[in-house]
Amino acid sequence: MSDVLYRKLGRTGERVSAIGVGGWHLALKGVTEKTAIAIVRQALDSGINFLDNCWDYNDGKSETRMGKALRGGYRGKAFVMTKIDGRSKGEATRQLDQSLKRLRTDCIDLVQHHEILRFEDPHRIFDKEGAHAALVAAKRAGKLRYIGFTGHKDPRVHLYMLEIAAQHGFTFDAVQMPLSVMDAHYRSFEHLVLPELVRKRIGVLGMKSIANGIILKSRTVTAVECLRYALSLPTSVVITGIDSLARLDQALKVMRSFRPLTAAERRTLLAKTVKAAASGQFEPFKTTSIFDGTASNPGWLGEEPERFQALMPD
Repeated sequence: MSDVLYRKLGRTGERVSAIGVGGWHLALKGVTEKTAIAIVRQALDSGINFLDNCWDYNDGKSETRMGKALRGGYRGKAFVMTKIDGRSKGEATRQLDQSLKRLRTDCIDLVQHHEILRFEDPHRIFDKEGAHAALVAAKRAGKLRYIGFTGHKDPRVHLYMLEIAAQHGFTFDAVQMPLSVMDAHYRSFEHLVLPELVRKRIGVLGMKSIANGIILKSRTVTAVECLRYALSLPTSVVITGIDSLARLDQALKVMRSFRPLTAAERRTLLAKTVKAAASGQFEPFKTTSIFDGTASNPGWLGEEPERFQALMPD
């Protein structure tokens, strides 16, 4: 639609809505299946085409609900992204196949390696028995179109993932990371990773601009200011949690009326948040393990590569 802001997804040539619907919220307690389906369909009817999800969100319920929402011709309106946690080739393949079934599609537009939080993750993924081989094979088979990765812990881990990928002759199509007024001050993805993605023309997926309301608890900024800040960065998409039609309307209004922050407005927002952001208090996904699903569920990652297991003492 003409009043929706679209941007290019890196060098892919895809046009995606500047705001994306976060999948985790679609199956939270208190969000009915009927409401979730209505959110997805109303978003698509309004011109938002980017849908975020993950194999592990709400034990698969988020993908299942999205799959139901995409029936009746809605799949053709959507750019569907999901994530897999598997680090081994076998586990990644299993999770991807489950996601395809839940989402009721033969091909997912973008599949991302989820929660790249540790410096060992890139080595497992790019091992010959690793998850990257699974996604490359799935792409050749027509099960997915583009490959990316996500993480929320430390920008240096993101940079290392890009480095290991380059050593294997691979450039990701998209990367997802926290981008917010708080991130600008503490262990900043905006300062360290964003310039590298722009330089390599990799699609930038911003997340945690409001951090499920946690940033608002700082009493320094509003939700609209948070979204405007993230949208003013060179992002392809800003993914935001939407658990009601009212929240969807808010996101649409921000996008439809969007104008980039002026230099003065940016300075004002950063000045208001500098003290609250200093210790990472309002970014617990960086400073605690509360948001680390793979840390709580190591079985999701699959077996360690055989060559690593061979190093273990008898």
